[in-house]
Amino acid sequence: MPEIYLSVIIPAYNEADRITPTLDKIIKFLKTQSYPSEIILVDDGSKDQTVAVAAERLADFPHFILENQTNHGKGFVVRQGMMKATGKYILFSDADLSTPIEEITGFIKELEQSYDVVIGSRALPGSNVEIHQPFWRENMGRIFNFAARLLSFRGIKDSQCGFKCFKREAAKRLFSMQKLSGFSFDVEIVYLAQRLNYRILEKPVTWRNSPQSRVNAIKDSWSMLQDLFRIRWMHRGL
Repeated sequence: MPEIYLSVIIPAYNEADRITPTLDKIIKFLKTQSYPSEIILVDDGSKDQTVAVAAERLADFPHFILENQTNHGKGFVVRQGMMKATGKYILFSDADLSTPIEEITGFIKELEQSYDVVIGSRALPGSNVEIHQPFWRENMGRIFNFAARLLSFRGIKDSQCGFKCFKREAAKRLFSMQKLSGFSFDVEIVYLAQRLNYRILEKPVTWRNSPQSRVNAIKDSWSMLQDLFRIRWMHRGL
């Protein structure tokens, strides 16, 4: 078996209704590439038929499906996928595929040349937000990222876009150190990458909002804000 070049991690929770078109697009794209790849779907205790639907669609493509019996959080399952992945480069993409899979081509070029971590951004000049979030949710995101820049990392305009790619060594080290299991794990990973002096590029992407967001605007936002105060404390030895 040739060495896997790209691993694609997809965290999933109750995605039976939309996982098929997502997988179809990813598989179609990957089959046109010259490099060997794999898809790792990590189910976060879904109550619907996500696993069965995904297993049927992935049957003829190199893949792993990791199942959790209970819901742990997005950060928990992304970490599982990252630790399972064998690719030279490892991407995680949200199950709604708000950022088209074709964007990975530019990310890989950056990783091949000089960077260790490339993160998608909706907030840079050159970003193409084709379908926006509701106005109030976009503003909440801006406020959260402003707070994250004050309390955790430096410079990054959009830590929460669900499209990030890593060199394998960087992914294994960063995610082995990750402690947060919820939505704010992205902030923790960016914080760790900066503290460990990995070369990080924030890259503009095309993005299309999905109205079926899993983030609860009140409960999750409060929890994520609390996490910002915890990150430095949890990693105070760095």
